Amino acid sequence: MIMNENLLQEDNLREILLALESVETIWEQENQRQLILSMLLHIGSLDSELRDDLIYSTFYELILEKNLLEHSLLAELLDYSLNNLLFKGITESESDLVFTRTFTSLLIALILHRDHEDDFLSEHKINDCKDQLLAYLSAETDVRGYVPGKGWAHSVAHMADAIDELVKNPKLDIATYIEIVSALWNAILKENYAFIHNEDERILVPIFTMLEQGLEEHEIIKLLQQLPATLKVKKEQLDVHHHRILLFNCKSFLKSFYIKTNGKSKFAALHKSIEACLDEL
Repeated sequence: MIMNENLLQEDNLREILLALESVETIWEQENQRQLILSMLLHIGSLDSELRDDLIYSTFYELILEKNLLEHSLLAELLDYSLNNLLFKGITESESDLVFTRTFTSLLIALILHRDHEDDFLSEHKINDCKDQLLAYLSAETDVRGYVPGKGWAHSVAHMADAIDELVKNPKLDIATYIEIVSALWNAILKENYAFIHNEDERILVPIFTMLEQGLEEHEIIKLLQQLPATLKVKKEQLDVHHHRILLFNCKSFLKSFYIKTNGKSKFAALHKSIEACLDEL
C-alpha cells in the first residue's frame, strides 16, 4: 500500500468525514483511495473525536454496515495494518503510538468480520493474521484503558475483539484454539496495571466463542488448575503492590468467568473448576 500519496491533514479529514456523516457529501463523490489512506494515516490520532467518532465509525460503516469497500482494498488494508501499524512503537513505554496499535486492532476486526461474511481472504492469510495478532498480544506492554485527555487506548480489550472475529472464521484451524486461549490467558497476568475497564469480560468473549466452536473444556480447566501455583511463584518475585495488582486482575477475571458459567449445565465442570481456583487464591 503506497502511503506517499497526497494525503489529507487532520483538519481536512475531519471536515470531509463530518460532511459524510451528515449526508452532505455522498461517499461515491469523494476520492475514495485518498480518503481511506488518510484515515489510515490518522487512525491513532490523539483527537479522540476524530479517532473514535469519525475515523473508526466511518470504517465501521463502510466495511460492516454498507459493505462499500472492494475486497482487494480490504486485503490491502489488512496487509498494511499487520505489517506497518500493529507493532508501531511497540517497544516504547506508554507512548501515544499505543492508539495507532489499538485502533489498528479494531480495523483488523472489521476486515475479519467482513471476510467471515464474504470469504475473500485465503486460509494462509487468516493463519498469518493469527500469528501476528498473538505476537502483538504477547509484545504489548501498554495495557492502559482510559487515558485522561486522550481517550480510550484499551489495547487488551481491542485485541480481544479482533481475536473474537478471528476465531469465528471457518478457515482457522480449531487446533490453534489452544495457542490462542493460552495467549489470552497470559494477557490477564499483568502486574503493572489494574484492569478496571471490563478487560476481563472482553477477553471472555473469544474464549466462549472457542468453547462453542470446539475448544475442549479440559484445556481451560488445566489453566485454572495451574493458576494458583503460578501466582505463588509470582508472589516471591514481586513486591506487595505489584502482586496485589496481579491478584486483583486474576480474581476479577475468574469472578466474571464464574458468573458467565453459572447455571449453564454444559459448563458445569468448568464452573466448578473456577470456583475451586478462586478458593485457592
